[in-house]
Amino acid sequence: MHSARDLFSYRKYWAQRFGTAPYLPMSREEMDVLGWDSCDIIIVSGDAYVDHPSFGMAVIGRMLEAQGFRVGIIAQPDWTSAADFTKLGRPNLFFGVTGGNMDSMVNRYTSDRKIRSNDAYTPHGAGDKRPDRAVTVYAQRCREAYKDLPVIIGGIEASLRRIAHYDYWSDTVRRSVLLDSKADLLVYGNAERQIVDIAHRLAAGEPIAAITDLRGTAYISRGLPEGWTEIDSSHIDEPGRVDAHPDPYAMGAANAASCETQKDKESAADVKVVRFQRRVIKHDRERSVIRMPSYEAVKDDAVLYAHASRVLHLETNPGNARALVQRHGQRDVWINPPPIPLTTKEMDGVFGLPYTRQPHPSYGAANIPAYEMIRFSVNIMRGCFGGCTFCSITEHEGRIIQSRSEESIIREIESIRDTVPGFTGVISDVGGPTANMYRQRCKSPEIESACRLPSCVYPDICSNLDTSHTPLINLYRRARALPGIKKILVASGLRYDLAIRSPEYVKELVQHHVGGYLKIAPEHTEQGPLSKMMKPGMGAYDKFKELFDKYSKEAGKEQYLIPYFIAAHPGTTDEDMLNLALWLKRNGFRADQVQNFLPSPMATATAMYHSGKNPLRKVTHASAEVSIPKGLKVRRLHKAFLRYHDANNWPLLREALKRMGRAELIGNGKKHLIPAWQPAGTGGEAEGTRTKTKTPHTSFRTQHTHGTTHSPASRLDNSKKSNRKPARRGKGH
Repeated sequence: MHSARDLFSYRKYWAQRFGTAPYLPMSREEMDVLGWDSCDIIIVSGDAYVDHPSFGMAVIGRMLEAQGFRVGIIAQPDWTSAADFTKLGRPNLFFGVTGGNMDSMVNRYTSDRKIRSNDAYTPHGAGDKRPDRAVTVYAQRCREAYKDLPVIIGGIEASLRRIAHYDYWSDTVRRSVLLDSKADLLVYGNAERQIVDIAHRLAAGEPIAAITDLRGTAYISRGLPEGWTEIDSSHIDEPGRVDAHPDPYAMGAANAASCETQKDKESAADVKVVRFQRRVIKHDRERSVIRMPSYEAVKDDAVLYAHASRVLHLETNPGNARALVQRHGQRDVWINPPPIPLTTKEMDGVFGLPYTRQPHPSYGAANIPAYEMIRFSVNIMRGCFGGCTFCSITEHEGRIIQSRSEESIIREIESIRDTVPGFTGVISDVGGPTANMYRQRCKSPEIESACRLPSCVYPDICSNLDTSHTPLINLYRRARALPGIKKILVASGLRYDLAIRSPEYVKELVQHHVGGYLKIAPEHTEQGPLSKMMKPGMGAYDKFKELFDKYSKEAGKEQYLIPYFIAAHPGTTDEDMLNLALWLKRNGFRADQVQNFLPSPMATATAMYHSGKNPLRKVTHASAEVSIPKGLKVRRLHKAFLRYHDANNWPLLREALKRMGRAELIGNGKKHLIPAWQPAGTGGEAEGTRTKTKTPHTSFRTQHTHGTTHSPASRLDNSKKSNRKPARRGKGH
């Protein structure tokens, strides 16, 4: 793996003399109190300002403050004019623009393209405080306010739109957000490395146009630099053998033999993962750039779009990724390789910054739902090596796990206990993108740097992956033993196929860290959609459930597993959804709120949705088609299968079952899926009468929303971090 300069090794900027701000200022009055005549950097965000390490603007703001810069915040400005963007004055160095913790389109619209009534990142959950495509709008207003000032965009919205991307809400392929926003530079990923380096270079007088060599950034290119080699992406899109996945360009036979790809025993033909072979072998990888199909080409040809997605996802390992370039009209968007992951020391430094862990005082007693969710939670790691095709974690944070030290985490728990108002002794979550990947990574740094597979756990867990849960077990035990701590809960998404490798971990989790129920995400029961999701089969779920029930019983606790499932994912047929519904009924689950697949920008599953091809394999016009549930009718049907018990869905399901030749599932006995009778006042939607339906709540899993399924003993809301007891018992048919 490449090395990188330590985040905290820079010489501090002269403004460090002003010290640490209680809160980063949001008004001129606060600046006056701090003795500031101006801000060096102003961060514009689509979220309310919460000074907490779970909020991106707080992390970047405090990180820049630690470098000696004066940082102001403009949160959720009025975007209808440039006036709000001038309220802190002209920053000395640059504007940093982010849409917030979620893509603004995902935040505002459901998977059925309906406007959500609330926004969890806004005071009182108000749903009208940010524009569509917030990064683009905010950046343009910054440019209007101060024409010649550098504008740098970042956050998950910019990160996932850094190249030409399919936009679900307009059903078109849109240009890189770098062009639409008219920004000078785009930073992708968590971006501490990039933003710190940029700030110091601009402060030293370097022009923004000269910053073209920084990993984790994208910019408008002015031609191929001298000494670089351009490689057409079609030259590397050749499928190779699937039984060896180390670096095919540099590794020797010994390493190759030690790193075997696991075969999927259920459906090898459907889930085969291929690597790329490089035709151009004499050029320096550090000075090679891959020419992607142009925006115009991928806009007009969905297969080329899938090819481009495939190439991009195979160039995401910081250890071997090459730069990418994509033509947009007469201009090139140049994307440098991903940033080097943070070390444990750097992670400790980032999370040890002087956050107040509270919303800015200007919000008064206003409720900010997202803050209430994470108020007493602790983030212990970043990244995910799962590679689920529908999820955006890997595209944004990377697949290499970046973990904090145990000491850093314990200090934060103690700080919550001692300083956060309203703490009752319960830490609501100790986790991150996943609950149980803490300190897990490849056993070999050489193989890790060379590997080009999109997942370390699919189609099976790689033999080179260190799956030890011992550090996490030790952390849990130490944390729950702290004075004043009554309970340490784990509410992050659990990777149960990893967990079953350590029964000791499952026992520790189940007996001490579950608040009555535990949410996990099988996503589906059928191999067709699971192979397109890159998710394990139900065998791992069954094994985990067996351990969960065993250890719950041993502890004398009545606890329930709450599995997430997703409807209308690429690769899903009507028969798949029917089989899932039958599984749900056999196992006594009734989905209270469900969500269809939402094609988020840049995800592999989104490329499937748009193209009808599978970019996990070689993509050509002649390659096999993937079943894509598109259109309101089929998406409604797939969601209805998940809510087979809802009488409003029965007319639609009866019609579908008859069409599918499965009318024997209609009847009034236990073996039937739905009854033959219809209660009065139900089924109006299916029969053409308008009925009111509630908009599903949002699960705060990064860039992806899930419905929640509940056991017969549990009717709970869809809030991922909720720990309430079951409210009432459900009834079977």
